[in-house]
Amino acid sequence: MQFFKNILQNEELRMQLACIVISGAALLASMLDIRPMPFDLAWLAVILCGVPIVWGALKGLVTEFDIKADVLVSIALIASLTIGEDFAAGEIAFIMQLGSLLEEATVARARAGIEKLVRLSPRTARRIVDGKEEIIRAEDVRKGDILRVLPVDKTAGDEVASGTVNQFGSFEMRALKVGEDSSIQRMIRLVQSADAGKAKIVCLADRWATWIVVMALTTAVVTGYITGEIIRAVTVLVVFCPCALVLATPTAVMAAIGNAARHGFLVREGDALERLAQVKRVAFDKTGTLTYGRPQVAAVKSFNNALTDDDLYLYTASVEKLSEHPLAQAVFASFAKNVLPADAFKMFAGRGVEGKVNGLKITAGNEKLFGSEGIIIAREITAAAQQYAQSGCSIIYVAVNGEAAGFIALADTVRPEAADMLAGVKRAGKTTMLLTGDNFNAAESVAAMVGVDEVYAGCLPEDKLNIIAGYEDNGEHICMLGDGINDAPALKKACTGIAMGGVGSDIAVDAADIVLINDDFREFGHLLELSGQMMQTIRKNIIFSLVLNFAAIVLAVTGLLSPVAGALVHNAGSVAVIISSALLLKWRCHNACCRKQNKKLVHCAVQ
Repeated sequence: MQFFKNILQNEELRMQLACIVISGAALLASMLDIRPMPFDLAWLAVILCGVPIVWGALKGLVTEFDIKADVLVSIALIASLTIGEDFAAGEIAFIMQLGSLLEEATVARARAGIEKLVRLSPRTARRIVDGKEEIIRAEDVRKGDILRVLPVDKTAGDEVASGTVNQFGSFEMRALKVGEDSSIQRMIRLVQSADAGKAKIVCLADRWATWIVVMALTTAVVTGYITGEIIRAVTVLVVFCPCALVLATPTAVMAAIGNAARHGFLVREGDALERLAQVKRVAFDKTGTLTYGRPQVAAVKSFNNALTDDDLYLYTASVEKLSEHPLAQAVFASFAKNVLPADAFKMFAGRGVEGKVNGLKITAGNEKLFGSEGIIIAREITAAAQQYAQSGCSIIYVAVNGEAAGFIALADTVRPEAADMLAGVKRAGKTTMLLTGDNFNAAESVAAMVGVDEVYAGCLPEDKLNIIAGYEDNGEHICMLGDGINDAPALKKACTGIAMGGVGSDIAVDAADIVLINDDFREFGHLLELSGQMMQTIRKNIIFSLVLNFAAIVLAVTGLLSPVAGALVHNAGSVAVIISSALLLKWRCHNACCRKQNKKLVHCAVQ
């Protein structure tokens, strides 16, 4: 279905498909000797499918002296028509155009990641001049201007990156970096530079086209000269046409893409699976990829003898229910019980909340809030909280009637299927890596739970990009799996980029070669094995097509094949290749071997 959807969304491919359908019907009528017109209907296939091939080959030769498989096809077409073998000419053109359509359909969806990054750049800004607000063009912002942002949860001294999203409130900021120096423009440049080095894989038939053309012409000329029979020379040209060779790769790729789709993967680039088969390492982002990216309450600790842990949790959730802050909403959502009514509610942007529950004044927030309110946090509370903080938890301190009473620790939840998925990656013989902007402790904690081999912590987008570039430059191809805007450059640079389709940002999705549709990556190991199986099928198809070509050439030289028979032999070879590739549609990985590796911890030195 995705194949036809890609075609129908592309006007050029729609026209190509229409020509192929009409040509196929015309060839069938010609084979059955149905002649509603005063000419052989095979000429429809020659005109609709053959003329574009001849024109493309001629254009490439004249403008760039670029010899591709189309050159030999064009010679065979013209030669067949010269001796009156219209059906052979039409069939050759039909098979070649069909192979071209299959190949082009796999890459029909153009990636728009850079365009979406550009659309993230703000077009206007609110500048404050003498206490008054004025709206100006974004390009008119100058370093030192005071800008008003609506809204965001930030405190004095915090940096704000372009492209971020606010939740509530408003604030004013000073422009420090503008235009090309802004963070979003830097991200655009990173994505562009990463994409520039990712070359497309060239069709094997085109790669060998020069030699195929030389050998075909030489063999045809020698055969015609020795035998004195021009029909033998033409038959040699016909059977030399790499029809099955042209179909060997795109049919296998299409079948593998269909298989991947059934297991939750949308392959957006035609050669993505071909590149995936080359990877030796698989790198993962942490937040939103190996984890849900949504904090949940990990622990509640009360140090007030009059309050149990459950009491502290109830009072805090009752107050936090009224806040729009993500951590506050996480506390309320994790409580999953009825809360008590709260009044006298106050929200301190970037610090916490305050309210009354059952006559008790509940203050919940960070150390800055407690410091501003004059609430002293006992050492035993701080020491206990730090144990959770070191493992990557966010801490909300809680005070009752102005006295610190305990804390709530929130942690990002690891996806339950992550460990099994990573085990599948190792079964495929790949080394696993974790690239995250989080600190050592948070990164190491997640790595230990899911079984990652190597950890790179404290990474900015540039660091992720450079790490991947380093391995790629040393010949160790990497597959990157991520979900956020910050992962886009790394997804582009990696040999194969895979994005989380459900929770992932549009930028990450458009930067990736493959999209995980439902964020369920338990089948990722299957995808890795599928890419290898696809390459095996392609190699078998190529070997088969070359052997068939050689046998057909021998028969053509000896005069045992006519041009029409030669074309039919090629047609049978093409069908065999298609059937071989079709077996990939229902292929299933059954590899149960698991390989253990040692874990290495590395830190990105980022200032």
